[in-house]
Amino acid sequence: MLQQLDMSSPEFLEEVEKTKKFTDKVNKNFDWVYHPDFDVVEGVQLGLARHKMLYGKRFCPCFMVEEVDGKFKSVDDRVCPCKPAIEHEVPEEGKCHCGIFCTPEFVEEYNKEKNK
Repeated sequence: MLQQLDMSSPEFLEEVEKTKKFTDKVNKNFDWVYHPDFDVVEGVQLGLARHKMLYGKRFCPCFMVEEVDGKFKSVDDRVCPCKPAIEHEVPEEGKCHCGIFCTPEFVEEYNKEKNK
């Protein structure tokens, strides 16, 4: 059953702020930057906050979360920052699957293409 959250509740808004600090820290730790499209960043942060409140972990919001033997798991066990993003997606493609975390080079190229 799909659980609902009140996205305007103080609890959710507090979790969003914690998630923003978390994603800031991830960027700093890995020398990554945010995607230049604010809607991408905001959407992923909201999804991460939602999953943290519903499932207790910041599962990647781009993948389904299932309950297996009384525990929540996502496809490929993608807990942010996920192993595929760290090991392959960001180094090889310049961004993670969700798009929130990018290399500075990816952002530079993205901005060049957008401004053509």
